[in-house]
Amino acid sequence: MTQDELKQRVGQAAADYVYANVPEGAVIGVGTGSTANCFIDALAAHKGRYRGAVSSSLATTARLQSHGIKVFDLNEIDGLPVYVDGADEIDAHGAMIKGGGGALTREKIVASVADRFVCIADASKRVGVLGAFPLPIEVVPMARTAVGRRVAALGGVPVLRVQKDGSPYITDNGNEILDVKGLHINDPRTLEAHVNAWPGVVTVGLFAVRGADLCLLGGEAGVERIEYTKG
Repeated sequence: MTQDELKQRVGQAAADYVYANVPEGAVIGVGTGSTANCFIDALAAHKGRYRGAVSSSLATTARLQSHGIKVFDLNEIDGLPVYVDGADEIDAHGAMIKGGGGALTREKIVASVADRFVCIADASKRVGVLGAFPLPIEVVPMARTAVGRRVAALGGVPVLRVQKDGSPYITDNGNEILDVKGLHINDPRTLEAHVNAWPGVVTVGLFAVRGADLCLLGGEAGVERIEYTKG
């Protein structure tokens, strides 16, 4: 089974989970990326059941609207019963690295107001220790070099994310992203709080303080359901 097929499998599993566990008329939080796109496509079959969605990126908004799903601004709603999104890595405690698609700040905002965070991923994203995937940090452009020095002091190698033409990648918020290589993240909650406190950091792509409550993990044998206990 290809990785695309695994993503489609977990996207369908997430749509089935939402159908079974989220009441009619609810607004659904939706993440960004290829796996989240599979969830959106599967969710469209039941779009009449829900009032709409809150999106974590302009790209997700466009995909939701292409299916006729109404997109709400987060400021228009009081809360979300569920937020569904992918991950670049997820560990045994539900802590994740996210932001490969560049939407880490909006993803973190939407996730923070959701009652339940459902991570959808293929089995290759499950790791023992976070850090093999470069850790994204969204930064205000003028702070890029200063934040890079702090990253280097931790033993990481900061690389400015660029577009195909070599110009800096710009987020939906008008900022830049440093992708940090070489980290071995044994304590993601502590590192998340530490990096988020640096001046010029908008947010770091560690989702540990608010990690996943449930992971639907797609593999050759089917979709594994992993619940995480928060302590």
